[in-house]
Amino acid sequence: MELVVDSGVKKMEGEAMRKNQTLICAPIMADSVDQMLILMQKAKTSGADLVEVRVDSLKSFNPRLDIDTLIKQCPLPTLFTYRPTWEGGQYAGDEMSRLDALRLAMELGADYIDVELKAIDEFNNALHGNKSAKCKLIVSSHNYESTPSAEDLGNLVARIQASGADIVKFATTAQDITDVARVFQITVHSQVPIIAMVMGEKGLMSRILCPKFGGYLTFGTLEMGKVSAPGQPTVEDLLNLYNFRQLGPDTKIFGIIGKPVSHSKSPLLYNESFRSVGFNGVFMHLLVDDIANFFRTYSSLDFAGFSCTIPHKEAALDCCAEIDPTAKAIGAVNCIIRRPDGKLFGCNTDYIGAISAIEEGLQGSQPSISGSPLAGKLFVVIGAGGAGKAIAYGAKEKGARVVIANRTYERARELAIVVGAEALSLDELSNFHPENDMILANTTSIGMQPKVDDTPISKEALKHYSLVFDAVYTPKITRLLREAQESGAKIVTGVEMFIGQAYEQYERFTGLPAPKELFKNIMSTY
Repeated sequence: MELVVDSGVKKMEGEAMRKNQTLICAPIMADSVDQMLILMQKAKTSGADLVEVRVDSLKSFNPRLDIDTLIKQCPLPTLFTYRPTWEGGQYAGDEMSRLDALRLAMELGADYIDVELKAIDEFNNALHGNKSAKCKLIVSSHNYESTPSAEDLGNLVARIQASGADIVKFATTAQDITDVARVFQITVHSQVPIIAMVMGEKGLMSRILCPKFGGYLTFGTLEMGKVSAPGQPTVEDLLNLYNFRQLGPDTKIFGIIGKPVSHSKSPLLYNESFRSVGFNGVFMHLLVDDIANFFRTYSSLDFAGFSCTIPHKEAALDCCAEIDPTAKAIGAVNCIIRRPDGKLFGCNTDYIGAISAIEEGLQGSQPSISGSPLAGKLFVVIGAGGAGKAIAYGAKEKGARVVIANRTYERARELAIVVGAEALSLDELSNFHPENDMILANTTSIGMQPKVDDTPISKEALKHYSLVFDAVYTPKITRLLREAQESGAKIVTGVEMFIGQAYEQYERFTGLPAPKELFKNIMSTY
């Protein structure tokens, strides 16, 4: 069925060039009908194609009057759902009354109704074959624990189809991001219209990539955090961050692999840049537990390129068939490209981003210097993980004398031996000041949201540094950077490193020159 959307729907940017038929449905949950009507207008303005009226959220409900009002006054097509508590909803009343209300919605002109697989036989028996021709019946099943095997999902879809569904719907829960692959497999091979979602942060990919794999619709909330199921993005993010209308079967998939990862601004940067040049790709947050398992599962050429962040930069090395010599020397990769033969190539752009940003910060006061302003400087790196390795390597390459400080001294010592540096435990750092005008680079997540009051070093010790850099960029000005500035040091933010390391990644992802001014403009508000 192709949905004809009321011609009064506001066209979003790029809507005229819509490349897929997948719909965006905004769930409407409110205490009263009046509040629902306000949210329906908001859904229309936001660019949604239809609304899901969650009747079970209403505090009081007069079925005939309220359903009639909601259908007649809604500016978009309607999907009525009356979810019982036994399927994750809020309705705890009599089952017959619930099914009667859904039948009434069908009679009064709803475009869709959602009936649970567990209730469909009872619903069909009460219909006596009097099904409305206009109203499409969605039969749904929700699993809030896990995602079953592909075989079990196939059997579930067959049962839903056999129940008389016009549209099959199932939602599972992601225990691991690789669970989503089984749902894509079912979606892409479905012979009937299908809505297939994987709930939770690890299932986000299932909600964004519906148009690529042929899903009938996806759900987008009107407000961040006000979701009808875990992991729903907003309508605004679907349209303006992920360029949802432009996605299709040929869209290449990119993403940032990390844990945690939702703080990353990479999707904002890359998706806007992709859109600016008409590049057919989408970039997403990928919350990954086991990177080797991720790459084993998502091995097709469609999964084209990845940024890699904490804690996977070192483990990613073992997943790559080919590694850039610098990344090999550093012992960490932050950028992975899938070659045409399907094998993975890994490189490291972290050290370029950080070192060039630090050099620019120093050069502001010493423009006449030839060679690197880092030459001969005492350069203290906090952290011995992937980013710490990269920055220590880059600083050493530029002629700096490097010191590694880490919570566990052993790890600091291991890296110091590899790079040719000194090692300290983090506890010793506040009393370490053999000279003034040192440079400090924090490469750990200390001070990152939500723990914004944390800092790796005492304020008193910062007076011995002429420049302080923090790889954390959420928030942009961390406590470390604020106290460094108050102590008279120059500061370089993680945003500057982020932009610097993204130039090369973008070029490797797209084969196009990085739009450097656009990158700076996008990140200037953060």
